[in-house]
Amino acid sequence: MTGSRRFAAGLSQHPSPAVAVGEVLGQVLDSLGPDNPPDLAFLFVTPPHAGALEDAARSVRELLRPGALLGCAAVSVVGGGREVEQSPGVSLWAGMTGPVTPFHLTAIETPDGPTVTGWPDEIEEDPSALLLLPDPFSFPADAVLHRLHQDRPRLPVVGGMASAARGPGGNRLLIDDRVVTEGAVGAFLPSTLTVTTVVSQGCRPVGLPYAVTRAQDNVVFELGGKPALERLQEVAAGATEADRRLLSQFIHIGRVIDERKVDFDRGDFLTRNVLGADPRAGAIMVNDVVEVGSTLQFQVRDAVSAGEDLTQLMGARTSEAALLFTCNGRGSQMFPTPDHDASVVSDSLGGVPLAGMFCAGELGPIGGRNFVHGFTASVVLLST
Repeated sequence: MTGSRRFAAGLSQHPSPAVAVGEVLGQVLDSLGPDNPPDLAFLFVTPPHAGALEDAARSVRELLRPGALLGCAAVSVVGGGREVEQSPGVSLWAGMTGPVTPFHLTAIETPDGPTVTGWPDEIEEDPSALLLLPDPFSFPADAVLHRLHQDRPRLPVVGGMASAARGPGGNRLLIDDRVVTEGAVGAFLPSTLTVTTVVSQGCRPVGLPYAVTRAQDNVVFELGGKPALERLQEVAAGATEADRRLLSQFIHIGRVIDERKVDFDRGDFLTRNVLGADPRAGAIMVNDVVEVGSTLQFQVRDAVSAGEDLTQLMGARTSEAALLFTCNGRGSQMFPTPDHDASVVSDSLGGVPLAGMFCAGELGPIGGRNFVHGFTASVVLLST
C-alpha cells in the first residue's frame, strides 16, 4: 500500500488469515526493504482473523523482524484511506521510531483501589508519547490516566480500547509473540520521535459558554447564575431549526480543560453526554464530575459536524506516518459514505503510511490532559 524508507503500512481483506498476513507483509517489506527491520510494528485484525492472531504475529516477527510488536483484534480496522468494517481485515504498520520496550499491564484490585503492574523497569526521562491498547473490561484506564497526569503531566497518552468482544475475556491483545486477554499492552515512544496528536470529538458548540456557579459531583444546578436547565432551554430557543432537532435527539456538553484561554473553540472542550435532567431542581446530570468555576458549553453532534471537526483539526498538518484510533460508533454508522475518517486523515497528510482500528473508547489529550473519549477520532502523527 503505502510506505517510505522509515515507515510503511499494508492492508488486506483476504478471507484467509495466512494469505492476508502474507499480503500485508509483502506490502510493508516492499516499502521498507528486507534488510531494514523496523523498531516498532502494529498488527490489527478483525474478528474473523482473531483466532489466528498468534500465527499472524509469528509470521510478522519472523519475516519483518520488528524490535517490538503490538496489536489487538478490533471490530474494524484501518489501512491507508480504507476502513474495513465488520468483515475480514488485517492491517499492519511498521516504523523506524527508535528503540521501544513493549509492556503488558495488569490491574489488581486492592482496598485502596486498582494497582497496575507491569510497567517497564526503565522509562526514558522524557518520552514523546505513550501508545496504549487496553481491554475495556479489565483495565482501569481512567484511573491510570489520572495517575500518569500526576507523575508525567506533559506526556500524551494515545491509543484505543480493543473492540472485538462484548464481554470480559473475549478481547485479544498482542505483545511480541504473546496474546493476552486482559489488561493493556503499550510502549513509550522515544524522545527522538516527534509526535503530534489530533483528537476530534465530532461535536460543535452551540449557544454561549457559561461558568458553573453551583454543582455537586456530576449534577450541574446553575450555569452563569441561572438554573442549568433554563440555560439549556435558552440555547435551544436561540438555535437554528437543525440544531434544535439535534438537541432534541441527544445533548452533549463540553467542559473547558484549559481555563487560561479567553476564547474557546472545538478542540478546547472535553465532550461528555448529558444523562438527564431534574425539572424541579432545574439541574442537569452529565457523565463527568463538574467543579464550580469550570466553564461549560452545550454541544451538538452529527455526521456533518463530525466531518467538519476532523477536517478542521487536521488542517495543513504534516507527518511521515500516522495511526488512527476511531470510535466503533463512527464509520458507516455515522457517515453516509464509507472510509470517512481514514480518507480524511490520509488525504490531509498526502497518503503517508496509516493504520489503525475502530475502538470501544479512544485515548487522547484535550487541553494538555489525557482522557478516555467516545465517538472520537484520535490521530497520532509521527515524524523523525
